[in-house]
Amino acid sequence: MKTVKQTIRAAALTPETKPGALSANLDLIAGAARRAAQEGAELALFPELSLTGFIPNHPTGDHAAWLKQALLAARQCAQPLDGEAVGTLTAIARDTRLYLAVGLLEDAGNRLHNTLLLVGPEGLAAAWRKMHVPMYEMPFYNGGPVPAVVQTPLGRIGANICFDALLPESARLLAAQNVELVLFPFAADPPPGTPAAWAAWAVPPLQARCAENGVFGLACNYQGRVTCAGIEQTFPGGAIATGPRGEIIARNVDGAGTLIVEFHSATLLDARADPDYLYRFRRPELYKALAE
Repeated sequence: MKTVKQTIRAAALTPETKPGALSANLDLIAGAARRAAQEGAELALFPELSLTGFIPNHPTGDHAAWLKQALLAARQCAQPLDGEAVGTLTAIARDTRLYLAVGLLEDAGNRLHNTLLLVGPEGLAAAWRKMHVPMYEMPFYNGGPVPAVVQTPLGRIGANICFDALLPESARLLAAQNVELVLFPFAADPPPGTPAAWAAWAVPPLQARCAENGVFGLACNYQGRVTCAGIEQTFPGGAIATGPRGEIIARNVDGAGTLIVEFHSATLLDARADPDYLYRFRRPELYKALAE
């Protein structure tokens, strides 16, 4: 493991942020970050779209009228990467000495993106855009490019956002860049809408992605009820930490709350020294047909 840190103490946090409530959301993120820092965390992961709030996307009435209202709300919520909101996140990171991974609806000019930021005391370290956009979310934002892996004082970090985690290629793109820790922010509410149901849905792909690539994973899910453009959606929360053999290191399936977990470099080194370390057996020359 190339990380500078022998042990990384990380937090997965699920404050109940709301669409159209940027100032209040920033306050919630700041409060959660301070509490995580008091528990010794160095990295804090927040859910998908946590900064700007998740816009519910399951209309039951006049679809055309809803879509117009929802798209306008999305445009009003979206924040640019060089805007005041990201500047405030940097100030929070500097105050807490944390690396903050926070989701937002990104205003990229002519397009919107579902983006996860990594902000440290020195400023914006990375911005990962969701690659694979599920059907209900297609009206709101476009898919992003190959995600980059960023070298930080904590190690090499990358991200897959929610639906990305269900497709094996998403994490493999990061593994090919020598990622060590993959962040998995979610906003998912599989039936019957409980934290345990989310965990049962999320654990198999998380375990597979980490075992396939020999990486650590940290996941957290959106928490609370959101309303916008006349409809609402409720998310159960939850958080999971996964090891490089697919083992569950820690989990919080009570919904709200903080998951604190430690990732040890020795665990990653041991997994990658295993004779059956899967990434070692890749044959990229055989896979060209998959991209054709």
